Amino acid sequence: MHNRNIAVGLDIGTTKVCVVVAEKDEVGKLNVLGKGRSNSDGLQRATVVNINKTVDAIKAAVADAERESSIRIRGVNVGISGAHVNCIHSNSEISVNQTGIVNESDVRRFLEKAKTNIKYLDIDHEIIHVIPQEFIVDDQEGVLDPIGMAGTTMRGSAYIVVGLKTKIRNIKQCIEKAGLEASSLTFEPVASGIAVMKESERKSGVVVIDIGGGTTEVAIYIEGAIRYSEVIKVAANDVTHDVAHGVKALHEVAEDLKIKHGYAYSKMLGEDETILIPGIEGRPQKSFPKSSLSMIIEARMMEILELVRDSIKRSGYYEYLNAGAVITGGGALMPGTEELAKEVLGLDVRIGYPEGVSGGIKGSVNNPMYATVMGLVAHSLQNSMFEDQPLTRIVDVSPAVDEPTPPEIKEKSQEKKGGVTLPDGSKIFDRVKKFWEQL
Repeated sequence: MHNRNIAVGLDIGTTKVCVVVAEKDEVGKLNVLGKGRSNSDGLQRATVVNINKTVDAIKAAVADAERESSIRIRGVNVGISGAHVNCIHSNSEISVNQTGIVNESDVRRFLEKAKTNIKYLDIDHEIIHVIPQEFIVDDQEGVLDPIGMAGTTMRGSAYIVVGLKTKIRNIKQCIEKAGLEASSLTFEPVASGIAVMKESERKSGVVVIDIGGGTTEVAIYIEGAIRYSEVIKVAANDVTHDVAHGVKALHEVAEDLKIKHGYAYSKMLGEDETILIPGIEGRPQKSFPKSSLSMIIEARMMEILELVRDSIKRSGYYEYLNAGAVITGGGALMPGTEELAKEVLGLDVRIGYPEGVSGGIKGSVNNPMYATVMGLVAHSLQNSMFEDQPLTRIVDVSPAVDEPTPPEIKEKSQEKKGGVTLPDGSKIFDRVKKFWEQL
């Protein structure tokens, strides 16, 4: 079992916890062996506020994934996000090894020096991982794949992701209490980008916008590398809160109304109709115009997209987004989101689904809400290509054994197994991805 090319992704979100177990086959595809999902209310804005609730949600999702995959999950690649996560550009320069030909060891030394060159990293923060952006070998600029090139010096830049130690420790504590090990951590905008971006978009210039439950994540890719990212503390849950306040209903009822009747772009709404809303605690039901519901939703979605637009413009890369925007996450599922985003952002927009999903599991995993967790799995398997980082350091799985299932997580998933193909890319980009180390 330990020789199998298996990875596990764990996405601990504000509203849900998702787990995916996948195996990379000999042709580079990800065969999804199992998945699990549970409701989550132990986080706020991607930050743990209730450890016990978060642990229970993780256990429930993992139990589903174990039953479906027949694999006992131990190590997981965990997504991390939140306003406490910051990204720092760092420059680095090294001398090439004595052969005068750049090798992987040189690249690792380059990235290690990039870490040591960070300024103003206080003791409260720690490095999550390092992403190479550009290499310059002697006077040759714009190199994405330096291996095999002749030269005496190599310089360039890296994108270093750092987060608050206390917030990261709380996430790890939840994972450990759930009986798991955090084999690696990945910044969620990176994972979402891996899952939904096409290589042509990555090269041309694209912004990936992940609208989750508690946060909206923005990541900009230019010429094949991540250049800017930001976490915005307004997201889909705020839309639900607005609906609950506007129609005077319970949060659960408001969420149901949003999903079943909501439009992010009121211009798409056809003939108006009346919606019946259940009363609270035995009170009689009431009616509410569908047009008014859409106006409430549109106002908040417009605010989210305006904040995203401001973030993009602050980055200085707005004019370089030739491929426009890819919107993913659960908040992207609402009808009219794509049309509203085009109007607010002034960019070409498409909704991002995990690339290449096929087979019997397509109906459950081929969904924007699974973009992050599918990207976490793909990222783990990309990292397993390090010669000095064997797969067992990425994941640790063993055959599942039958154990009594707690009543609260007894419901069994019925989805069939399938697979997702990794995004196609040139050898240059595939090789650069090898150096996305988890630290």
